[in-house]
Amino acid sequence: MIEWREGGVPVSTQFDDPYFSVDNGMAETRHVFLAGNDLPARLRDGFHVAELGFGTGLNFLVTLQAFREAGCAGRMIFTSFEAFPMAMADLRTALAVFEGLPVDVLSGTDAFPTHLTGADFELRVILGDARETLPLWNGRADAWFLDGFSPARNPELWTPDLMAQVAGHTAQGGTAATYTAAGFVRRGLEAAGFVVNRTQGYGRKRHMTQAVKP
Repeated sequence: MIEWREGGVPVSTQFDDPYFSVDNGMAETRHVFLAGNDLPARLRDGFHVAELGFGTGLNFLVTLQAFREAGCAGRMIFTSFEAFPMAMADLRTALAVFEGLPVDVLSGTDAFPTHLTGADFELRVILGDARETLPLWNGRADAWFLDGFSPARNPELWTPDLMAQVAGHTAQGGTAATYTAAGFVRRGLEAAGFVVNRTQGYGRKRHMTQAVKP
C-alpha cells in the first residue's frame, strides 16, 4: 500500500519509508547511484547496471537519461530485483513530479515492465524476493544500485548473504553504491570482497557507502 506525502512523494505503508528523497529524488539518484558508481563517465555500450529495489523506476530513468546525454552508442542494460511491484497508475503518478526524464519508455504499457527494450536500453525487472531470485540470476553487473527500503525497516534486503550474492554477480572492477552507511551493511560488503568507503551522503544524510570489487 502507498500513501502520498507533500510534494507527491510516495511512501510504502508496509515499511513506513519513502520511495525516494523528500527533498529531491532525482538529485539524490544522481548523487548516490550515479556519482557513487562513477557514472556517467563509465557508461558504454553494454554497460550493465543491476539494482535491488526497482520502486518507481526513477533510478532506471535517471540512468537512461545520463546514458543518452553522454552520447553513448549502443545499448545500456538495466536489471532490477523487486519484491513488491508498484501499480502502474501509482508509478506514473510518482514520476509525474519530475521533468525531463524519458518517462515515455514506461508509459506505453499498462502492465508492470518486467521486460522492455528500446533502441538504446534493455530493462528487466525480476519479481520476487531477491534472496531467492538473485542466486538464480546468471548475469554480472558493472555497477549496483543498492536501493532497498531502510535497513532498519527492511533488513532482509541487506543481509551478509545477499551482499555476498551481489559480489558474486559483479564484474571484476565493478562497483556498488547505496544511500545507507549502516555499519552492518558496510561489513557485509567488505566480507563479500568489496573495498568499501563511507562518503558524503545526500541532503540530510551525512554519509553513504561506495564499494569496489578489486
